[in-house]
Amino acid sequence: MSKESNMKPIYIDYLNALDIEALDLTDVEILAAIETSLAAQGNGETVIEPRVHLEPDPAFHGHFNVLRGYVAPLNLAGVKIVGDFVDNYKQSYPSEFGVLNLFDPRTGAPRAILDATVITDMRTGAITALGAKYLARKNSKILGHIGARGTAYWNIRLLDHLFDFDEIRVHSRRPESRQAFADKLSRDLDKKIIVTEDWRSCVEGADIVVEASRLPEPQPMLKTEWIKPGAFVVPYGTMSAVELSLTDIMNKLVVDDWGQCKGGKFGSLRAHVEAGKLSEQTLHAELGQIVAGQRAGRENDAETILFWHRGLSLSDIALGDAMLKKARASNIGQRLRFA
Repeated sequence: MSKESNMKPIYIDYLNALDIEALDLTDVEILAAIETSLAAQGNGETVIEPRVHLEPDPAFHGHFNVLRGYVAPLNLAGVKIVGDFVDNYKQSYPSEFGVLNLFDPRTGAPRAILDATVITDMRTGAITALGAKYLARKNSKILGHIGARGTAYWNIRLLDHLFDFDEIRVHSRRPESRQAFADKLSRDLDKKIIVTEDWRSCVEGADIVVEASRLPEPQPMLKTEWIKPGAFVVPYGTMSAVELSLTDIMNKLVVDDWGQCKGGKFGSLRAHVEAGKLSEQTLHAELGQIVAGQRAGRENDAETILFWHRGLSLSDIALGDAMLKKARASNIGQRLRFA
């Protein structure tokens, strides 16, 4: 760009992990931002492109996800790149690192760069919780949660915010991870957390079952027979941990975005799509359609309902926008000259 250019200066807002921690978003603020984006999706006010993947080397035991979207009511487009590497715990790293880039959708000018590691965790937990808000029984009191990675904390925290469970059970592959996870939850939620030694004792008889495992390859660890009638089940591990028969017991199958769920390499219900058990014909709705009031959610306590979410760029954009607004009001973060 020449010095004689008449273009107005372009600035970008930058929020790093410490800035986002300082914002201290409340559960209500997180859920409100995500629910707004779901309603926009249901009302046709968004554009979402199916995620794409980059696997640098199978030996690294991980891959990058690239998510892209546009949310008209927020006047923002966004691209998030998040790495998902299962061995990161060996270096005391989270399994996922991410960066969210926000843009002016009319000019392409960059608006903001945010650390998206905790955004990914928060918005995933919010989608799980909002799925339960519309699809779980209102009197759900027992939660069974498989997995202790970053998103797991926000699943349980935001679900408990909505349901105030009498009993929370957790299990994960490594004993040290599940005990540390339970200890943190117990401190933050001020209630007892039950650590189980196996999958069955964690999920059998639970009102809400969340499967967020970290399996290296597909393996049917969660048995269909353990799911009680009327339960709400959320399987979203990268590799499938459920039996092919799981969808057979469901009265409703709901996803966050059918475009992302019907194709691709990864996902907990990939085999069900390939077998035709989850299809446009068997799909009840996308969650956004339910939030927008276009399709019914749970209609009675007898329904057994499954919700599969792959992760929405729209959620990242909405939560990033909420963070930026709070950051500006609180004078948190940095403003960088771009051009």
